[in-house]
Amino acid sequence: MCGRYAQSRNQHELQLAFDLPEETIAEEADPRAWPPLDELPPDYNVAPGKPVYAVLGPPPRGAGGDDEPAGPRHLRTLRWGLVPSWAKDRNVGYRMINARGETVADKPAFRAAFRRRRCLLPADAYYEWQLIGADGRAEAGTSPATDPQHRKRKARSAKKPFAVHYDDREPLALAGIFERWRDPEADENDPAAWLWTCAVITTGAAPELAHIHDRMPVVVPRGDWATWLDPDSGADDLAHVMAGTPVDRFAVDEVSTDVNSIKNNGPGLLAPVPGTEDDGPDTLF
Repeated sequence: MCGRYAQSRNQHELQLAFDLPEETIAEEADPRAWPPLDELPPDYNVAPGKPVYAVLGPPPRGAGGDDEPAGPRHLRTLRWGLVPSWAKDRNVGYRMINARGETVADKPAFRAAFRRRRCLLPADAYYEWQLIGADGRAEAGTSPATDPQHRKRKARSAKKPFAVHYDDREPLALAGIFERWRDPEADENDPAAWLWTCAVITTGAAPELAHIHDRMPVVVPRGDWATWLDPDSGADDLAHVMAGTPVDRFAVDEVSTDVNSIKNNGPGLLAPVPGTEDDGPDTLF
């Protein structure tokens, strides 16, 4: 799963990293048509419910994007935790921060977004936790969706955090989906009535990471960005992208347990634990 990540780049740095075209957003832009863009500070402990940057492709055909080429086109701001368009309460998003790649095309909460509204979520690194038992033995963390004993296992164990990133520190492009929700209690002409949210797509952990956790986010390599963001991409192409996380480029650092609390923030959260960085990050190959 993916429940926390770091993202420190500003808008200009993300535009350069994702080859985004220059764009001017009108002040009177319709919040119902396309997500907003807000200035966000660096965040080294991004948690569910927070606003996050997202890289979007062209809008689906018929929504004003017919003339736009495929690939990264827009930088926008979404709230992490997907709220389906039919939900009665926005707080449901806190339970929908991840969408399993194995079922995202079929689950009612995710399937519409997966078909037409896919995005990339930039990240310096994502965090994952290994479980440490009372006897000091380490075991992989698990997901409540796949492990019936997840809560018991988690309650009786300490948590050792790791940061997973590209070995050259380029930004990760987490595979995401996004959705629009209207607050039924607000007037439709009120900009605050429209909420744009997202979820991170996950898959089974690669063997090189399975000792930390049994799930991992899908990370989209640069060569697949256009396919992922194209609203017209088919199921086979999308399945290929979700199976292509470039784990051979990953490095892993054990980091401080300070990251366990969302109250803590700052670049120090990505620093390797003293004594583990002597030989550099633990590259996977």
